[in-house]
Order: sequence, then C-alpha cells, then structure tokens
Amino acid sequence: MKRFISVLCVLCLLITVSVVSAGAINFPNDVDTHCKSILLINTDVGQVVYEKAADEKRYPASTTKIMSYIIAYENIDDIENVRIPIKQSVLDKLNGTDSSTANLSEHVGKTMSGMDLLYSMMVPSGNDAAMTLADYVGDGDIDKFVELMNEKAEKLGCENTHFVNPDGLHHENHYTTARDLYKITSYAMTLPHFFEISNTTEYQCEGDSHALVTTNYLIDANRGGEYYYSYAKGIKTGTTDEAGRCLVTTAKDDGNSYMLILLGAPYKAGELEEYYTFTDAAELFRWSLVDLKLQTVKTTQTPICEVNVKLAWGRDTVTLVPEKNLNAIMPTDLKDENIVVETDVPEVLEAPLSKDNSVGTAAVYYVDTETGEKQPIASVNLVPMDNIDRSGFLMVLDVIGTIFQSYWFIVIIAAIILFMIIYVIVAKVHKVRQKKRRKVKKYRNF
Repeated sequence: MKRFISVLCVLCLLITVSVVSAGAINFPNDVDTHCKSILLINTDVGQVVYEKAADEKRYPASTTKIMSYIIAYENIDDIENVRIPIKQSVLDKLNGTDSSTANLSEHVGKTMSGMDLLYSMMVPSGNDAAMTLADYVGDGDIDKFVELMNEKAEKLGCENTHFVNPDGLHHENHYTTARDLYKITSYAMTLPHFFEISNTTEYQCEGDSHALVTTNYLIDANRGGEYYYSYAKGIKTGTTDEAGRCLVTTAKDDGNSYMLILLGAPYKAGELEEYYTFTDAAELFRWSLVDLKLQTVKTTQTPICEVNVKLAWGRDTVTLVPEKNLNAIMPTDLKDENIVVETDVPEVLEAPLSKDNSVGTAAVYYVDTETGEKQPIASVNLVPMDNIDRSGFLMVLDVIGTIFQSYWFIVIIAAIILFMIIYVIVAKVHKVRQKKRRKVKKYRNF
C-alpha cells in the first residue's frame, strides 16, 4: 500500500512541478539576501515568485535527511511500531566526523521504535539516527539505502542531484540544487508524519530522561530569540563548512502558503557563525506574505483581441477571451501596465465558432516598469466571447468564390478560352479557303 501511495504522490508531484516551471516569475524586491541559491514558491498555486541560482549544484548538508525520511518511511513496514536495534558498529562509522547526534549511544544494545528514530533524525538532526535507519533498510549495507535515495531522486525528476550518504556529511559527489530539493521536499510533505515531525521543536524518546531539541531556531519560540519567526513551520536545517548554512522551511498567513529553499549561506565554524538562513528566510517571508497576493490577472470576460471572421451574417470580427480565469501570485500594487499579452491567432477565423473550442493562445507577461524586464506568467487558450453561427448563403457564395479562385478552375477556363480562340481561328481560316475555292470554280466555268 505504501508503494502504491508513493506512485500516486510522484504523479501528482510531477504535475505540480510542471506547473511551477511554467509559472516562474522573479519579482523584484528589496530583500538583501546572503544565500548562494534561493527558491521561493507559493505552494497554493505552485508558482515561483523569487529565485537565485536555483539550478546550480550545492552541497545540501543535513537537508539530505529529507530524502532519508522518504526512503525510511517507504521501506520500513509498520514504521510506527517496528523496533530497530541500535548497533555500536553503526555509530562507530561517525567517529571523527564531528557529527550532530541524537545521543543514540545511550541506547546501544537496545531497540528503538521507528518513529523515535525519525524524530531523532529530523529534530536534532541526528546523524546517528540517519545511519541507523539506513543500516536497517539496507539490511546492514548503508550503500543500498543510498542507492534507493538516488533512485527516488531520479523518479522525482531531480536532474542535478546525487547522494553519497544518508546524513549529509560533506562529500564532493554529494550534491543537489534548490529546485531539486523543492521537488524532494514537496514529495516528503505528502507522506504521513513528515510535516508534524519536521515542525517539532522538542521530543522525548522512549526511555530518555532528556528531550531532543530542534536545530531550527526559526520555528522555536523558546530558544530562537531574534531568529524566531512566528509564521514559519518546519522543515530542516543543514550546516557544514563546505555547504555553508542551508534551510528548507515554509510559512503561511492569511491563506497564502510558501516553501523556501536556501542553500550556501556564509558559514565557517569558529569564525563566521551568523544564521543568515534564518534572517534571509524571515525577510523573504515578510516580503512575500505582505507584498504579494493571489490575483485574477485575466477573466473569461476580458477582451484580449479582435479577429476577422468570415461566413458570419452581419458581422466581420469576433472578440477573443481567455478560456479560463487566469489567477496568479502578483504584487499587491499591480498596475495595468505591468501586464502584457502577446497573441498567437489566425488572421481570419471561419464560422461557426463556439465558446467551448479554443482558436488560439495568448502568452501573458509581467513587466517590471522600472527595468522593462518581461517575464512569462502563463499561456492561456483563447475562445470566442460569443457563439457565432455559419450563414448558409454566405457559405454557398464562399464555395462559389473558392471554385472561381481555384487553380484547376482557372486552368479549365483558360483551356476553354484557348479552345474557343483556336476554333474561331480554324473556322475563319476554313471560311477563307472555302471562299477561294468558290472563286476558282466560278472562274473555270467561264
């Protein structure tokens, strides 16, 4: 059943992604960002509203664990109740890596529930939990788990992603992009418990005397301090010297929902440890939630263009309108001059015309009036504003006119005319000859 649901989720995600890539608009803003790669998407309509180097390969650090969650959840039967052994041999693989952990060393020789391990991996970003889950799914071979990660990335349409481990420790061949990470996270959000776990700030595992604490100050009202942002929810942080600080998070307010991917914020242990991912996230969310909103750009009653029409009695033109209302996330101060429409329609249409059948398309663009930059919003089908019937009389005339203008008709008429000319010439020549014969005969009779 999990695999069946997984396939359905992949199909839904691929449909959503195709929409995201068609409706990408990089709206101008005054936010001073620090991250190397940024992708901000309104998840209500699947529209990109801001991006920066979203397709450049970056090291993902512990945001890797989003994919690890997917593989663990989909490959462990009854993960809510299964008991998984904690092996010292697995934990020893992290020796010398300066890993973040969930203190699973306290459980060595015992078992933990699958749910406790998911929380241990996502809340405090425990590499020990990620390795334990990978070892369990791979039946003692963590590389098998990594193979599943890469296979899943391919199925989700990730074009620039490759995993080497389940925890995100640095490796030159362990990389992704902001856009690929959006695809991965969007899929993870469809799985049970993922959002609940990734938005948890404290969790206590069975048998522990202390609680696990989130690494995500953006959602932690108790420990986040100046980094706390009340509208933010989840999802995952990640930090290494090579990756910098990374963050995947969401925000929602007044019916508007966003997902934000931030990769490559400046970081170096002991030297530069500012949480630029949290400050960038808060500023971008404030801008998007305040300065952007869902608007109807064009309605089914908005005239787009006039086109000549033939075979319609009493009218020479028809008004074309969008087939459906065009809704998009737009700046709250949107003006008419910000919207430009370019049509692709025939010069002349022929009746009958129906409001249910498209006769062309229109490309709708957002134009920054300050820079003149033009960005595509969407492409919409155009239909007649009214149904137009065909005139039988005009159709007969058109058929006759078509016949008269056809190549073969002209050839036949030309042949007939030529034949008549030849006939007249031949007849005239024949008449002249006959006249001469009569004169000769008359002369001989004398």
